Parts: sequence; C-alpha cells; structure tokens
Amino acid sequence: MSLKLDGKKLSLEIEERLKNYISIHKKIAKRAPGLAVIRIGEDQASGVYVNNKEKACSRVGIKSFIFHLKDNVEQKEVEKLINNLNFDRDIDGILLQLPIPKKFDEERLISLINPSKDVDGLNEINMGKLVKNEPAMRSCTPAGIINLLRSQNITIEGKKIVVIGRSLLVGKPLSLMLLNLNGTVTMTHSKTINLNKLCKEADILIVAAGKPNLVDSSFVKEGTVIIDVGIHRLKSSDKDKTRLCGDVLLEDVIPKVFAYTPVPGGVGPMTVTMLLVNTIFSWQKQFGLSSSLNDLLP
Repeated sequence: MSLKLDGKKLSLEIEERLKNYISIHKKIAKRAPGLAVIRIGEDQASGVYVNNKEKACSRVGIKSFIFHLKDNVEQKEVEKLINNLNFDRDIDGILLQLPIPKKFDEERLISLINPSKDVDGLNEINMGKLVKNEPAMRSCTPAGIINLLRSQNITIEGKKIVVIGRSLLVGKPLSLMLLNLNGTVTMTHSKTINLNKLCKEADILIVAAGKPNLVDSSFVKEGTVIIDVGIHRLKSSDKDKTRLCGDVLLEDVIPKVFAYTPVPGGVGPMTVTMLLVNTIFSWQKQFGLSSSLNDLLP
C-alpha cells in the first residue's frame, strides 16, 4: 500500500512547535514576530492565499500586517511601502503576494525587499546564497517538500530525482536544494525531449508543471516517490460543481508508487508553514534568540 505524505498533518505538528517557540521567546524579544503581506489587486486566488496565511499566523502567535493595495496604485507607492517595511522594527518578514498585475516591475519590487526579511526567498541575494549553499532564507514550497520527505525518512542523498518545472518559485530553487543535499537532479520542462522516459528513471519525481493531470502511471517506475506541486480547479461531470486536482493523475499512479502527496493536503499546507518558519528565523536572528528549529530549513 502506498504511503500518503500528509502535508496537512505535518504542518499542524510544526505549527505546534512554532507556537511553543514563540510563547517561550517573546518574553525575551518583548514582542511577537511580525509578518507583512502586500497584496495588489483583486485576484481571487491571492485573496484566499492571503487569508490562509493570516489565519496560520494567528494560530502560532505571529502578528500579521496585511496591506491590500488597489491595482491602480503606482509602482513608486509600492516601492515606498516596501522601503518603509524594511526599516520597521516590528516587521520580521515581508511577502509580496504573487501574481501581481502585469504593469508592475515584479523583479524590482522583490529586489527591494531586505534579504533578511525576504520570507519568500526570492531576492537575488538569497537565491545567490542558495546557489553557494550558504545559510539564508529558503523558498517556501521547496523547503516544505524537503521537510515532507524528511518526515518519512525518505533518502535524498544519492537518489535520482527528476523535477518537472523550472519556475523561480519552485523548480529552480528546489533543484538547487536537492543538489545541495547530494541528490542527483535532472530538471525538465515543457521543451524537454522524451520527458516520459526521463521521468521513468526517477527514484523521486517532483511535478511542478502547472498542467492538470499531466503525469500518469506511464511516467513512473515501481516504487517511485511522487510529489505533486500542482493545484487546479476543474469542472466536474456535474456542471455546477468543481473539483481540485494536481499535475498528477493520482488514482492512476498510487498503485505503482511507494509514496505520494495528495491534492489538496500535500504540498500546499507545508508552503504556508515554511512561510511562518522563515518569519520566525528572521525574528530569532534580530534578537539573538537560541533556536531549536534549525532542522526545519534545508
């Protein structure tokens, strides 16, 4: 029987650790950790994600500051807000909720975030430190995936790992993290020739392609570990209803694999949890607090 990598269960266990850590150490810091989230525009999915992050902060004792800006705001106003938050001593983490409207220079806005407060791990300083395998903020989804694997003692070192997807949010940083942990990593994408064949060689297959049900059992060998990063809302056979699915046709691959992540309840909850972890690490560093959480960052 295949092992379900339950991200929801693990995230709640980690949240309990974070809650206890904050409760003990905020007496020393004399304040709780603070996370600022900048949302621009009315993208519905972004609204849901921001709401989930706010609730997660509340559960563990992080103070959240939500800045919801209209999409007619000017680039300079957003830049000014980021600069103000960089110098705000009550803010330990700054998150620019993506995607943002196309009229904005996204790269510049991310670049302006103080690397020590860049809880998404996307600033070029943090990405550069990842390349050099130096301690820094790590991207949340990749860090969550590695924690999921570690939680079930799934070995990364020496394993053949195929990553489908090369985004800055998942594919690129995840491939580097796995490489730093001595995995043998192949990064693939939409232009890869013989994708099916490459995937079938993987001991661990991580799918972040952004295409619903792309991967079926023909992509995997017996005993593979498969991680599904995708999440999509599709119309069901009943036209009035929708259903969630990932990049993997799970019902087809489960009989063949050693372990898998469900959708929903797999990678998604861990992404939010790692955002909390990054915020606490920044808080900890600012106040020189001792840490019992070092195992959570790859």
